[in-house]
Amino acid sequence: MTFRARTTERLTLRAIRPDDWPAFHRYMSDPEVTAWLPEGLMDEEMARAWVDRSARDDAPAVAVLTRDPEAFIGHMVFHPWAGSHTYEIGWVFGRAHQGWGYATEAAAALLAHAFETLGCHRVIATCQPENTASWRVMEKLRMRREGLLLQCIPREGGEWWDEYLYAILADEYRGAASSQGPAKS
Repeated sequence: MTFRARTTERLTLRAIRPDDWPAFHRYMSDPEVTAWLPEGLMDEEMARAWVDRSARDDAPAVAVLTRDPEAFIGHMVFHPWAGSHTYEIGWVFGRAHQGWGYATEAAAALLAHAFETLGCHRVIATCQPENTASWRVMEKLRMRREGLLLQCIPREGGEWWDEYLYAILADEYRGAASSQGPAKS
């Protein structure tokens, strides 16, 4: 998928480029930012490799930049999950850019892209039950909690993470958008 840039009130979402790796590495080497990510901390080599993979046409994620001044502040996971009719979204932002509503704003733009441009039937998102900030974003987006996946992601040391599964269907998205306007951050 070639992702065409989208803008919101405060953000630009665009394809990840190879030269994004230093900004990506800056937040992906922060243990507080990566605490909820299965891939964990990334050194420079890992960050370069991830950005190189993500800069391809079939990219699993998009870059999130502030509009003024332009700064790379995070990325959004965005890829087919179960065929082309269902996409997964997710978000990772640098510590200084958390708590400002950027995840909600960027995710709302990706939901619009998924349903209005790609014609998706469903969009899902997951997070650990302890990651309250993440599931609150999902609920602000009018996604519904569909279940709890027990011990579905392996962690270091032989432990397992549980995950909440959230989703929104195209009909729910259209109904919420027509009755209430776009989701607010």
